[in-house]
Amino acid sequence: VQLQACGGGLVQAGDSLRLSCTASIRTSSTRYMAWFRQAPGKEREFVAAIRSSGGNTYVADSVKGRFEISRDNAKNTVYLQMNSLKPEDTAVYSCAAGQRTILSAVRDPEAYDYWGQGTLVTVSS
Repeated sequence: VQLQACGGGLVQAGDSLRLSCTASIRTSSTRYMAWFRQAPGKEREFVAAIRSSGGNTYVADSVKGRFEISRDNAKNTVYLQMNSLKPEDTAVYSCAAGQRTILSAVRDPEAYDYWGQGTLVTVSS
């Protein structure tokens, strides 16, 4: 199983970016898809998750109101729309897929089975 993330780049504070993560399997065959991020010198942090059936979404408090996760099961792709970016959003963003992830663990990276390689987002002030 491969997850290919793209869409990162260098932007200024206040700008928007949309990340994409395309899976080599049907996203509908997973239970949850998620985005995590890791800034230099920091631990991996949950950003957002989406249930593959039903589409329920979960977003970290640090990005609530600015980031939105969505999916297109027909394209086996999950998106992360990031608006009003801040310098503290600078990190490597990785997508993950979980086939047995349960709701209480959507924010736990250990609950996901497959990971993409990550895409770097740099926000300048």
